[in-house]
Amino acid sequence: MTAKRLTAKGEATRRRIVVAAAQLMYERGVTEVTLDDVRAAAGVSGSQIYHYFADKQALLMAVIDHQTQAVMDLQAGHLDRLDTMAGLRAWRDALVEHQRRLQCRGGCPIGSIGSDVAEHNPQARLAVASGYLRWEAAIRSGLTAMHRRGHLAGDPDDLALALLTALQGGLLMTQIHRNVRPLEVALDAMLEHVAALSR
Repeated sequence: MTAKRLTAKGEATRRRIVVAAAQLMYERGVTEVTLDDVRAAAGVSGSQIYHYFADKQALLMAVIDHQTQAVMDLQAGHLDRLDTMAGLRAWRDALVEHQRRLQCRGGCPIGSIGSDVAEHNPQARLAVASGYLRWEAAIRSGLTAMHRRGHLAGDPDDLALALLTALQGGLLMTQIHRNVRPLEVALDAMLEHVAALSR
């Protein structure tokens, strides 16, 4: 059922289910969460869950969309300013500060799902990949603007992919070590590389 066919109350109920499922899957992992867990956390009946989602797979796909949007929204004030070194550094600082506030727990909401589904759920893996492509495109947009102004040498596509990959690795190491230093080092190394290519 698409959001366009829902009443305001229906949209709110569906969102409550997705938010509850997203939180549970983030905390426990996809495979450990049952629809009964989601029902209890969302405060809805089993019939309500099945009214909006045919099965757990359908709910998982909605969770991936939700987590992707949440990640993009979190960075909304920065992703449209990645066309200068100052903007890139401000984005880096915001990412690091966010991990400090979380006490380095949880890792990346998209990445945590991705690691759970990559080897056994092709549909979900592709949905996660699509989320990453969205994120990468936002980073690439700023770098491309720098490149078009003649302020950046190198390939914006490669640099965007490298930045996102460094970010993901940094988030994982930060989660494991409960320390923001891996994220700082990974992003700083990439930003130093971008700065070296800047004019």
